[in-house]
Amino acid sequence: MAKASKYVYLFGGKKTDGDATMKNLLGGKGANLAEMARIKLPVPAGFTITTEVCTYYYDNKRTYPTALQKRIEEGIRHLETTMRVKFGDKSKMPLLVAVRSGARDSMPGMMDTILNLGLNDDTVLALVKATNNERFAWDCYRRFVQMYGDVVLGVQKAPGEDHEPFEVAIESLKKDRLGNAHAEDTELSADDLKELVVRFKKLVKDRTGKAFPSNPWEQLKGAIGAVFGSWENARAQTYRRLHDIPASWGTAVNVQAMVFGNMGGDCATGVCFTRDPSTGANHFYGECLVNAQGEDVVAGIRTPQPLAKASAKPSETSLEEAMPAAYAELLAVRATLERHYRDMQDIEFTVQSNKLYMLQTRNGKRTAHAA
Repeated sequence: MAKASKYVYLFGGKKTDGDATMKNLLGGKGANLAEMARIKLPVPAGFTITTEVCTYYYDNKRTYPTALQKRIEEGIRHLETTMRVKFGDKSKMPLLVAVRSGARDSMPGMMDTILNLGLNDDTVLALVKATNNERFAWDCYRRFVQMYGDVVLGVQKAPGEDHEPFEVAIESLKKDRLGNAHAEDTELSADDLKELVVRFKKLVKDRTGKAFPSNPWEQLKGAIGAVFGSWENARAQTYRRLHDIPASWGTAVNVQAMVFGNMGGDCATGVCFTRDPSTGANHFYGECLVNAQGEDVVAGIRTPQPLAKASAKPSETSLEEAMPAAYAELLAVRATLERHYRDMQDIEFTVQSNKLYMLQTRNGKRTAHAA
């Protein structure tokens, strides 16, 4: 790799380094996040570690360029300055981040997203104090331990087990506390979620022999390593073989400030297309969940709601009805994206306290009829 290589590209706030033309270097997700930030859409600040670092990682026995750590620290400072919160803050609202992979071509299922990174037994108390919402904070913490334990630490089903170990732990606690192993997660209290964190950490220790990492910087290092490691896992190799994607392309890593769709009734998360991908009809096509985080939408554990009032059944409450201001902003973003990209877009968004944030856009796949 040339010495002049730039390992980390910032986006959001007052500084955005990349743009949509840089998919080979920033991956599809990173390039489009940079482009949305560049055209002044509401994107939470973040940074992208380039695909060149992934190539270096595999060419040099899974090690990193010496300057990378300093660039990552600069990236975190960019997030802290833009979002006005500090990573690992124990006294007030801490900076929490999401870590996602991003190859130049979309590779669904290569690696799951890690949300709420930066939480530990101290920062969770700061989050409780800052939001005045104990249940929300502990729900974020248990989600983080579960995602990190699964994706980074490799706590998965053992041979002969029928169910994911973290899901077994959740059902066991529901049975203990609620008398029903299949009750909704939303029925768990803050105290129940505290106990779930304890059980999850014990599960990690029992399965891996190591304690769950509490240092946010150690957590971040592990998550970045897991993204680069996922490029050569069995799923990714099979996907690349089926779709003629060279291993030399590598994947980028996107680290982005968390925004929360699960802080209460004025928050939501959703996925949608700017047009109907089946028919091509010029209307919003998608769904959302109020008071939820991103993985809830795709996990199928709750019934999503439509975006537009016109698409809602009598028993449903659309985003347009529940949060009209955020919906109006989303409509404006939809128009901007189609005008800018000149193509139907597949987008992900979060609403936090009635404020819209964009998490992803890409050209949408559709049927031949729709095209």
